[in-house]
Amino acid sequence: MLRASMPSLKWMKDEGRPQSFSVYKKITSIGRAGGNDVALRDGAGLADYHAQIVFDGKEFTLSEVDRKGELRINGKKKRRGKLMHGDRITVGEVELSFSIFDETSAMPSDDDEGDLEAELAGLRKLHEFSERLMGSTSLDEQLAALMDAIIEVTHAARGFLILLADGQPQVTVARNLRQQDLPEGVQHLSDSILQKVIQSRKPLIVSDALHDTQFKTAESVMNLQLASVMCAPLIAQGQLLGVLYVGNDSVRGLFEESSLDVLTIFAGQASLILQNALLLDQLKTDRDQLAEQLSDRKFGDIIGSCTPLLDVFNKVEKVATTNINVLVTGETGTGKELIARELHRRSPRVDDPFVVVNCGAIPENLMESELFGHVRGAFTGAVATRNGKFQAADKGTLFLDEIGEMPVALQVKLLRALQEKIVIKVGDTKPEEVDIRVVAATNRDLEEEIQKGNFREDLYYRLNVVNLHLPPLRERGDDVVLLAKYMLQKYSEEFSSKVKGFTPNALIAIRKYDWPGNVRQLENRIKKAIVLCDKTLIGPEDLDLFAEALKPIQTLAQAREDFQRRYILEVLERNNGNRTKTARDLGVDPRTIFRYLEREPDAPEPSSGVSRE
Repeated sequence: MLRASMPSLKWMKDEGRPQSFSVYKKITSIGRAGGNDVALRDGAGLADYHAQIVFDGKEFTLSEVDRKGELRINGKKKRRGKLMHGDRITVGEVELSFSIFDETSAMPSDDDEGDLEAELAGLRKLHEFSERLMGSTSLDEQLAALMDAIIEVTHAARGFLILLADGQPQVTVARNLRQQDLPEGVQHLSDSILQKVIQSRKPLIVSDALHDTQFKTAESVMNLQLASVMCAPLIAQGQLLGVLYVGNDSVRGLFEESSLDVLTIFAGQASLILQNALLLDQLKTDRDQLAEQLSDRKFGDIIGSCTPLLDVFNKVEKVATTNINVLVTGETGTGKELIARELHRRSPRVDDPFVVVNCGAIPENLMESELFGHVRGAFTGAVATRNGKFQAADKGTLFLDEIGEMPVALQVKLLRALQEKIVIKVGDTKPEEVDIRVVAATNRDLEEEIQKGNFREDLYYRLNVVNLHLPPLRERGDDVVLLAKYMLQKYSEEFSSKVKGFTPNALIAIRKYDWPGNVRQLENRIKKAIVLCDKTLIGPEDLDLFAEALKPIQTLAQAREDFQRRYILEVLERNNGNRTKTARDLGVDPRTIFRYLEREPDAPEPSSGVSRE
């Protein structure tokens, strides 16, 4: 540090030693707030940001910042005036003396020290802004506070926050030095400078716009008579959200590299605020859209709108009011029990019991007793007479889940109970009448089980009066995303979790995954992710949906080959294995059929008595 003569302001206090302030910057702010260059915290009648001294390289000019704050030069009221050596300045009730020569002041030794001071001031403002932000509730308040802090630390006259909406810039916040909104903010902006930052996505300083070789011919620069302009892009996760734009038309060369560093720091803070705000806005929009979609796509407790599912819903509405037995088929986890409950809920039996029997979970030796009941002493352990599920479901609905697991020996007794509507307890001879509606469900191909001798054909036709087949999740299109959002909202509330949504990549992964366990697997993955995720948004990794878990993309040629194979085998089955007739129906050479059969070990064999000609 070197001792040297330099401009200064001296405050002659009523008590204590005088206090001296150096005036070596292009803009020196004066006021009560601690962020001012001349901070007069004990001064009476002062506004937080009262006045400023601007040095244009030749002259010093004092001007008001807050219109409510009184300003005098040598006793005369002023709003703006040039300063000379020895002038007395009165701000509020504080009197300062201005001196061009002050031997007691310490002047920075080089430009680096001035840059350091600017950076430190910027960090102080960022800290003050962060504290102010904690008390701000709305996004508008946060952005206004941000812009006020930027204007204050950069000594700009105006500041703007421009957001991109569908690629077009829109002024969201426009503020001046007095912390007031500028209703016609867009009129103070240079389109050419703004577009330069948007296209380059890099910060920019224009020290003297009217004489800058790149912008001096721009119409907006000439019309606005622009001097100092500084811009920084707002970027979050690689996406350009908008631009921070500050300017001062009174001082050329106001902004330096250190000022741009400070603006870039604030731009990072602004990007974070905007990203969170946009996320919350998107989440709110998603919730609203979800509620609207659910109202259109919810059928009882079942959610979906794909064509096969709508067909199921239509059939449920038609058969629910009857006593017709229904067989619900579909892969594990597709929601067969939900459909059964919906049949009961829409039936005249709704006020009577809905009883569930899982035929695959009951030991074979206890199955008959579980279904029909037993009398005391019927077998070892039968210490009392007990009713079975048939009696419990009287007047209501009996849901036989996993009916394909029922032992063949018991199927005969089940068939009799369904035909005669009577049951006999184990160990008893007295028949009991029951009035029930039976809904059965299975994930097995019962026709195939009949061929294998594992299921009685007459029982199959007794149960399968109406068949409701539920499509797997992988065939339900966008239903999987709707289900995932619904489950996340439901369980995040239930578990009091901070998780609010999915990342875009998570939604892509959910849509692409095959979900072999269907809705039940999706539900379990989401529950796990909500409990274990430490972030606001669930990513693919939280759902264990890594790249290797997704079904590989086939070439178009392979997809075509697979489709042709499946279709040929389907037609061959319809033709009872007659390859010649299949070739004729498909309009291909019989050798084509043989070629696909050689590749397909599970191809149907011709039925007995059917020619291979």
